[in-house]
Amino acid sequence: MIRKLAIFGAGLIGGSLALALRRAGYCKQVVACSRSEAHLKRAVELGVIDAYSLEPAEAVRDADMVLLAVPLGAMEPVCRAIGDALAPDAVLTDVGSAKASVVAAVSAAFGEPPASFVPGHPIAGTEKSGVEAAFPELYQGRRVILTPLAHTRPEAVQKVRAMWEVAGAVVEEMSVEHHDEVLAATSHLPHLLAFGLVDSLARMGERDEIFRYAAGGFRDFTRIASSDPVMWRDICLANSQAILKVMAHYREDLDGITEAVQQGDGDRLLEIFQRAKAARDRFCH
Repeated sequence: MIRKLAIFGAGLIGGSLALALRRAGYCKQVVACSRSEAHLKRAVELGVIDAYSLEPAEAVRDADMVLLAVPLGAMEPVCRAIGDALAPDAVLTDVGSAKASVVAAVSAAFGEPPASFVPGHPIAGTEKSGVEAAFPELYQGRRVILTPLAHTRPEAVQKVRAMWEVAGAVVEEMSVEHHDEVLAATSHLPHLLAFGLVDSLARMGERDEIFRYAAGGFRDFTRIASSDPVMWRDICLANSQAILKVMAHYREDLDGITEAVQQGDGDRLLEIFQRAKAARDRFCH
């Protein structure tokens, strides 16, 4: 049971977690903090949170769980603002998509990461953002990755694990470095490709006609290009080394496909397509 959950960034991710915990009766009070009072008032109206504060230190006072669901670039300033106000038993966790960046931000703010800090990342979301997009079923059956540090207290990890499991998630653990490598390939690269494709087509001469005749495949592939541009800019910059590595690998494979098309090599194209279909059918069913 959580006595008081303090959320920084009660949008889709933080708001959905709050709704799930409130529905399960697992959290007595949810308080949020952000720079927009209108946003916070809307969160109260929607029943996502109980109360709010525009002052970070006030928001975390007496909280036993603090969730950082802000853009990566805001992690350090928020941590600096709440450091002196955190209760001794407070567990600090986050939902950032690039864990090395978050760990660096927390380290810069606190001098070293607190023993109660549990880096985390829910592998869930939609192309929509904001508190209006929050819904309690978001984490049902979805994975949440925790990347505890060497000195992270086991009881803090267990408390964060229990919170996500109550929300319906399947919780796994891995190292910070491995997380960033895996997410660069499975999440960050696909978003870059989707953004890049839509931008490229939008700058072509007959763009209105192109989008008018876009079929389901185009809509499915590019859905994530409707995601928050600021958030994804921060992610790409924060996890740049891992992203560049996987992009280089993908460019080599794309060159191979280009060469097969140029040479009219149907056998090679069929081999690639069959291999891809088998892989997706196996892992994404």
